[in-house]
Amino acid sequence: MKGIDIARLVALGAIWGASFLFVRIVAPVLGPILTADLRMLVAGVALVVWFRFSGFDVQWRRWGLQYVLVGMLTSGMPFILYAYAALQMTAGQMAVLNATSPMWGALMSALLLDERLTTRRILGLLLGVAGVALITRPAGDSFALPSVAACLGAAWCYGFTGVYLRRWAPDVPSKGLAVGTQVASGLIVLPLAALWPPLAAPTPLVIGSVLTLGLVCGAIGYVLYFRLIADLGATAALTVTYLTPVFGLLWGALFLAEVLTLPMLAGAALVMLGTAFVLRS
Repeated sequence: MKGIDIARLVALGAIWGASFLFVRIVAPVLGPILTADLRMLVAGVALVVWFRFSGFDVQWRRWGLQYVLVGMLTSGMPFILYAYAALQMTAGQMAVLNATSPMWGALMSALLLDERLTTRRILGLLLGVAGVALITRPAGDSFALPSVAACLGAAWCYGFTGVYLRRWAPDVPSKGLAVGTQVASGLIVLPLAALWPPLAAPTPLVIGSVLTLGLVCGAIGYVLYFRLIADLGATAALTVTYLTPVFGLLWGALFLAEVLTLPMLAGAALVMLGTAFVLRS
């Protein structure tokens, strides 16, 4: 990697790690559904404007159905699930559980794409399971199985998306996915916001966090990610998976005073080691 590639990779890890921090701030005020929807709509509008000026044709008529399906897999469902989990879990815990995405991807690839589960990958999966067990072990009233299940469900969505794209949508342009998924899923989820109305009036901090989620974690994050894919390839770009939980733990500790316990750090190390085994198989 060149220096600029490393800088982009670290920046993306910091940005996506911070997304859990901002979700943790917004969700208890606006509720999970509205938090997720505003995040998608802000990102979608920003990307529409960006690609409009850059002259990129999203080709809605040709790829619209794929934007809807992939959008719900990569944004609609996981964003709602993480926002729900944020009502009880810390930003650091969510960031680490998110790192199980490649493990789910490896498992789904074996089931749907007939890819061989090597010994190395199986070891990675087992390490990931052990790490998740450490991170989510009961700790008084703070343990909530539904929240853990929500995080793992969101990570499964991310892992399955790669399999879906390879098998059923290999020709969909990556730039189109960046903007189309955000707009499509944002519009679909919008009517559902009435099911979980805001719990309080938004403060300036909440409003700023929503805008940051959409503009920085969403729009800028996608631009960085697809630039990395173009320059380095998809596998190398996935190494951001190692950095996201590190920054998630760091931002949570610095800005939300989240406690980093030894079991949590040990679990995070196991998850990231398992991820490395899965990605480098």
